Formats: sequence, C-alpha cells, structure tokens
Amino acid sequence: MTFTRRAFLQSTIKSVILLGMGNTLPAFMPDNFRLPARKDVKLRFGLASDGHYGEAKSDYAARHQQMTDWLNAEAKGRGLDFVMINGDLFHNDPALLPQVKAAWDKLAVPYYVSHGNHDKTEETHWQSVWGTPFDHVFTKKDVGFITLNTADIKGEYTGPDLEKTRAFLDDYKDKEQVFVFMHITPVKWTKYGIDRPDIVELFSRQANLKAIFQGHDHDEDGMREKDGKYYFWDSHVAGTWGTEYRGYRVVEILKDGSVLTYQTDPSSAKKINNNRIR
Repeated sequence: MTFTRRAFLQSTIKSVILLGMGNTLPAFMPDNFRLPARKDVKLRFGLASDGHYGEAKSDYAARHQQMTDWLNAEAKGRGLDFVMINGDLFHNDPALLPQVKAAWDKLAVPYYVSHGNHDKTEETHWQSVWGTPFDHVFTKKDVGFITLNTADIKGEYTGPDLEKTRAFLDDYKDKEQVFVFMHITPVKWTKYGIDRPDIVELFSRQANLKAIFQGHDHDEDGMREKDGKYYFWDSHVAGTWGTEYRGYRVVEILKDGSVLTYQTDPSSAKKINNNRIR
C-alpha cells in the first residue's frame, strides 16, 4: 500500500486532534468512524424523549411510528437491550395514556419510561399503565439504572426527591456502573432547566455513576459536564419546537468499563455527536 506524504499528514493531524480532545470523539469525525466490535459491547440501549402524544399542531402519531421504526431497525442491526423513553410521553391529557402506550408497544425490545412535566396524571394511574411508579430502578448485567421523577402532576418543575435519590444511589453503590434517567436537568444550563444543587452533589459524590440522561429541552442534543459527571440530551421525538431533526441517542457500555454514546439523526443517517467516557 502506498502511503503518501499527504495521507501521512492527514493521519497525523487527526491523531493530534483526538489526543487533544482526550476521551471525546469530535462531532466532525466522518460518519463511518469505526464502532467497537460488537463482541466488546456488554450492554447497548437507546434513549428518546418528548413525544408529546396528543399535542395540537404536532404530527405526533406519524412521529411515533417513525421513531419506533428507527429504533426497531437499530435493534435488528447492531442490537438494543432496551429503550428508555425519557419523559413527556403525552401532552397534558391523561386520557391519552392508552394510545401512547400502544404506540410504544410497537418496539421490538423491552422499554422503560420516566415521568415528565407534561405527563399530568396521578401516579396510581401512571403505574397501572406502565407497571412502574414515577421513581424506580432496574438492573441489567450488574449495571444499575435509576429513573427519577422531576415534576409534579400539575406540571410544576420540582426536580427529584432528595431522599429517594439518596436511597437509590446508596442501594446501587456496589454496582459496577450506575446511570440515571430524569426528564429535567438539575443544573440551570438551559432555558427550561432548574437548579438542584443538592441532587447534583449526590451525583458528584457517587463514584460509580457514569452518566445522567435527560430530555425536556427539545433543542438540546449534546453533553455538559459538572464535577466529572456527564449529562446528555437526546433531541425530541415530536412536539412543536426543538432541533430541526427528530433523533435518538445510543449508549454502548463496553466490557472494558468505558462508555460510548452518540446522538443520531436517522432521517439523514448521520451521527450528530459522539463521546467516550472512561
């Protein structure tokens, strides 16, 4: 193989960029960057949020069908162990719950849900439909997942319950890794975020907590860092505002303990951004 001076320089420049960015895979890398071998992946899941089923002037039914088709294709391809739908499943009217459940039941893999500020229904009703309370936990292959409620049933932003959060984190302190799902960010990074420094402090102290995933901000699809913890968004499924594309996030937990996550725009088959956590 002939290795020209130009190719050598291009390769060197790319290597310097990667080294300079530490563990982060830059968003301007080509879409065909090599994913880890599938045999090296311990667990793989998808994240989507903010379907706002029933919102006026929103093509919510078509968007849900489109998203379940995309996620099912993802599951059929590289595979998904589960999907998390991270809040605002419907838009204000609790009578829509059976319809939105029917829409998500088209997923070919197990899925979980979190409660959002537009999911305005009593917790008993929520649990009767989804089988879980607002706050709940589950494990997969010794990885702990914590789902936290961030709003009351009137839609007021509350952030998570401090004592429940502390108890969940303590229960999972011996897990290999822990991930948190919550609809509203606990740091006022965005217009619709809130400040919950008490919750952030708990996250910051939890040694095995790898990442926090949130929805709510339809126009956010990237990552923020605080105290060495990483907070990720995933755009939106539907709704009347947000990023121009509708997308979802993929998370790959590797057997070496690292985590690769990337945001996708499936309509154009592009990866919007990607990050690696050691």
